[in-house]
Amino acid sequence: MEFHFLGTGAGIPSKGRNVSSMALRFMTNRQGEIWLFDCGEATQHQILHTTIKLWQVRKIFITHMHGDHIYGLPGVLGSRSFQGAEDTLTVYGPKGIKEFITVALETSRTYLKYPLEIIEIEDGFHELDEGYQIEAALLEHVIPSYGFRITEPEQPGRLQVERLKEIGVSPGPVYSRLKAGETVTLEDGRTICGEDFTTPPQPGRVVTICGDTRPTKKTIELARDADLLVHEATFAEGMDERAIEYFHSTTNQAAELAKQAGAKRLILTHISSRYYDKADELTESAVNIFPNTELAEDFAIFQLTKKNTKKV
Repeated sequence: MEFHFLGTGAGIPSKGRNVSSMALRFMTNRQGEIWLFDCGEATQHQILHTTIKLWQVRKIFITHMHGDHIYGLPGVLGSRSFQGAEDTLTVYGPKGIKEFITVALETSRTYLKYPLEIIEIEDGFHELDEGYQIEAALLEHVIPSYGFRITEPEQPGRLQVERLKEIGVSPGPVYSRLKAGETVTLEDGRTICGEDFTTPPQPGRVVTICGDTRPTKKTIELARDADLLVHEATFAEGMDERAIEYFHSTTNQAAELAKQAGAKRLILTHISSRYYDKADELTESAVNIFPNTELAEDFAIFQLTKKNTKKV
């Protein structure tokens, strides 16, 4: 998995940060498709500076209906069609997202050449798509705002090649059959079972992506034991009361949530323009609470491997 941050600012775009949008790119499965999370103004323009193609986008998740998270959506939908995409696109979002899209497309007379599915979600939403679990929880913001938890399917165990070589089984088509768990009869008459030569299956990775919210216990549950938590940090440390008042979070509040959830990695985004030259200070305040924290910048790419998350 790769996470491409297209916009990491809060409220309105600034010279250093565009408004919210992030792309999840599947690298080795789902044929390289891309899921977008939020689609603020100029998202399609931000995409032009990346290797992402709109025809690769199969799902768009809208956390809430504030403009800095949805104003770029009609343009993305239209341009995806203009670029020849024909595969179904599914948009998930709060109540009102269907009306917003319908009115925008109808009044601009934008015709889509691909099927568009719109799903209005509620607290506790759950869907299974090709083994991937998609869950949503209502957080705490001025208007309904959701967080999403994505869990990939259980990953097959690793074939223990060295053990096979030790007993005289050479590489070849038989390896694929053994990795699939089949029982195979070798040329010398021996019968071996693939399950005896593969490591146990590994749990799928878990990613939690939150919309705008002030600290809430629901975030902790949504991010429980997640491999990666992406959380807003509109305000700096020491601004806790103001963050609560405006239904947002500070860097240290996000870090505390990650710690309580037992998450493995935290990436902070949705940064106020007042901190345009204070990225190091913001990161440091969170790291003091949750060491495995990084601050996202526009066009930053993070990889989530089976072992860890790293920035590239």
